[in-house]
Amino acid sequence: MILAGTRKGLFLLRSEDRRTWTVEEPTLEGWDVFHAVQDPRDGSLYAAANNWVYGATVQRSTDNGKTWTRAEGLGLPEDSGLKLEKSWHVEPGRESEPGRVWLGAAPGVMFRSDDSGESFEVVESLLNEPTRERWQPGAGGMCTHSIQLDPQDENLMYIGISAAGVFRSEDGGESWTPKNKGTAADFMPDDPFPELGQCVHKLLLHPGQDGRLWQQNHCGVYRTDDRGENWERLEGNGLPSGFGFPLALDHRRPDAAFVVPEIGAENRVTPDGRLGVYRTEDGGKSWELASAGLPDPGWVSVKRESMASDRLDTPGTYLGTQSGSIFVSPNAGDEWIEAAGQLPEVLSVETGEWQ
Repeated sequence: MILAGTRKGLFLLRSEDRRTWTVEEPTLEGWDVFHAVQDPRDGSLYAAANNWVYGATVQRSTDNGKTWTRAEGLGLPEDSGLKLEKSWHVEPGRESEPGRVWLGAAPGVMFRSDDSGESFEVVESLLNEPTRERWQPGAGGMCTHSIQLDPQDENLMYIGISAAGVFRSEDGGESWTPKNKGTAADFMPDDPFPELGQCVHKLLLHPGQDGRLWQQNHCGVYRTDDRGENWERLEGNGLPSGFGFPLALDHRRPDAAFVVPEIGAENRVTPDGRLGVYRTEDGGKSWELASAGLPDPGWVSVKRESMASDRLDTPGTYLGTQSGSIFVSPNAGDEWIEAAGQLPEVLSVETGEWQ
């Protein structure tokens, strides 16, 4: 199953072989679905959904999207001086944490639920983070868009905030430490390598190699092998640009990753007039174009949440475009198939199993 969040609701796509796909009728109609995910613990669907009337919230479905329950009372304390703007990213807790769900939102905040999304409490440690006054909103707002939970250590987690940077917690979210050493902020010429203020676009933790994370940044693609203590920039070796938003990994191979570069901040379309997915199999030392079957020519843009991979033995890779197409590679980037077209603007892509 593909969960495609769009400007006009959530679309679910079904397939038996990852080559032929059926598009179900849309659900959550009228909502901007910034991110939707299936909880691997019980099959529930969660959606970070936003509506111009009802505001920002989380929706949960236990019947493949037929019906939804909306989290009520989601908001920020009045004395914070902040107002909840958008819900951005939903992250189910670990197998050992029944009922726990995390939500990333703007302006640079997080919420935690321990009752499967019925209610959420703001993460006070991030709301009151001492460095907050030095954060700046990116073009999409100051959003907490990446939440990564270490599979082995229940106290270890990472988040990405645009434009504040990467933060690590070693106590389950009770406190946070910026982890941006080696990550550039080219838009800050007076201090191009600050402690924080970097515009991270997407952050992923590799599930099979301890300490390895990847990030697609406003200013390059990066990898760390020491839990964010040091970041290595991975461009100038096959990528036409370091700027981009989405990122996907291969769960079997820690050295494999996929990105979709864009020309730059002022022209956010894919370079060379084609939709180019670039793949590395050596930890970012080199990149190759892996776009057989993708539009050429094509001037395309892909959102930060609009790329994903599954956990099958031969991993599939998935991406959605702002122009409303969903593409699938059933063989780790060797070829691409259009699974759906003419959808509303695609904001997010995730995978799951039809229940």
